[in-house]
Amino acid sequence: MLASHDHDILPVLGPPSRPGVWSRLDGLIPASPDTDTSPVSGRDGGPASSWTRSQGRGCARPASEGSLDESPSRLEGFDEVVMTMADGDCAARMLAWYRSGHRALPWRAPLGQAADPYRVWLSEIMLQQTTVAAVIPYFERFTTAWPTVEALARADLDTVLRAWAGLGYYARARNLYACAQEVAGRLGGRFPENEAALRALPGIGVYTAAAIAAIAFGQSATVVDGNVERVVARLFAVTEPLPAAKSRLRALAETLTPRHDCGDFAQAMMDLGATVCVPRRPRCLVCPLAGVCKAAAEGLADALPKRTVKAERPTRRGIVYWLEDAHGAVLLRRRAEKGLLGGMVEVPSTEWIRDESPDCIFLADQAPLPAAWQPLPGVVRHTFTHFHLELTLVAARIPDPGRITGADGFWVPATQLAEHALPSVMRKVIQHALAERAKTKG
Repeated sequence: MLASHDHDILPVLGPPSRPGVWSRLDGLIPASPDTDTSPVSGRDGGPASSWTRSQGRGCARPASEGSLDESPSRLEGFDEVVMTMADGDCAARMLAWYRSGHRALPWRAPLGQAADPYRVWLSEIMLQQTTVAAVIPYFERFTTAWPTVEALARADLDTVLRAWAGLGYYARARNLYACAQEVAGRLGGRFPENEAALRALPGIGVYTAAAIAAIAFGQSATVVDGNVERVVARLFAVTEPLPAAKSRLRALAETLTPRHDCGDFAQAMMDLGATVCVPRRPRCLVCPLAGVCKAAAEGLADALPKRTVKAERPTRRGIVYWLEDAHGAVLLRRRAEKGLLGGMVEVPSTEWIRDESPDCIFLADQAPLPAAWQPLPGVVRHTFTHFHLELTLVAARIPDPGRITGADGFWVPATQLAEHALPSVMRKVIQHALAERAKTKG
C-alpha cells in the first residue's frame, strides 16, 4: 500500500562486536546490578564512543538538551536500554538515510526548501486514521480548489464536506474548516509556530501540533504516530503492550529528537516505519538502525510492538427509509451537527442500536412520514472504528412531497445525489437502493 525504497539505502551497520552490551540512559534510568556497562569496540577494533551526558552520543540526547531531567518521573521504572553506538547517533543515521531516498509526497517541500505550513497542516489532518495512498488524491483536489488557507476559509462548508466525502472521520472536515477560518481571520493567515498555540486551534491535537511545529517551522518537537511508535518499540525492545506503553514510547522518542533538522528527522522516522520497519516482516536488512536496534539483535522485531487484544466490535443495526416522490426525487436530510457523521447528509434512518434483529425497531416511530413501506432485499454493511453496522432498507413512494418541511429533509433528484456531502455508508445505501429499485421497475 505504501511505496518502499529499494534503492539508495545506506550501508547497514552491523551489530556491535559484543552482542548484548547495552548502555543505560546514564543518570536517568538506574542501572541494575547485572547490567554490563563495559565499552563496546568500534568498527575498526578501537574503543567506541559510548553515550555520556557530556558527549551526547548514541541514541539519546544529553540531559542538558532534553526534557527528561526536567521530569525524571516519566522514566521511573523503565528497564529499556540503549545500545552503545560506535559511530554517530540515531538522528544522524536517520537524516542521512532520509536524504538519500525519501518518499516523494505532494505535501513535502524539496530538500533544503521551507515547507508550506498550510500544506503540512492540511496533509496531517487528512492523514489522521487514513493511509497515504487514500489521502493523496484528496490532498491534490483540495489544494487545487483551495491553494491557501484563506481560500479554504472563504469556501462554503457544504462544498468542503462534499470534497471530503469518502475520506471518513467527518468531524475532521468540520474542524478543518473551523481551523481555516480562525487562522485566516484571527491569525491573519499565519499558523502559529509553537505546539501550545497550535493545539489551541480546532482539530489539532498533540501529534498534529508536533508534526506542524517540526516540519513546517523546524521546532524541536517530538512527533509520534503509529509508525514512530513501532520504530521506537523495536529500537528499545519495549515489550509492554500498546496502548499502555504509549507514554513510555513517547518519552523514549524524545531522547532521539535532535535539536536541528527536526522536520526531516520526523519525516525520516515516519518513512522508516512506513517502508522498512513495517508491522509484519520488517525489512531489517536494509534498516539504517539495524546495528543499534535491540529487538533486531534479540530476534524480536517481528513480535513488537505488542498490543492488548481489543474487544470484538459490537454490531449495531437500523432501518433506512428510502422515500421517493412522484418524479423519482429522493428524500435526504442533514444529521445533527454533533455526534457521529455530524452535519453530513443522509437518507433518513432509525437510530443505530445494538440488537440481534432490526425487527425490534418500530418502523412507524421513526419514519419521516406515514407511507406504505415495503422492505428491499439485502442488507447494507459498513464498519466504523468502534462498531459494525447493518442497515435494512424499506422503500415507499408518495404523490405529495409537500408534507415534508425543511426541518425534516429535502428532495433531491436521483441524478443529483452524488452532488451532496454523503458519507461512505450513505453512498452504499444509495447504490443498493437504486439497484434494487431498478430491478422492480424492470
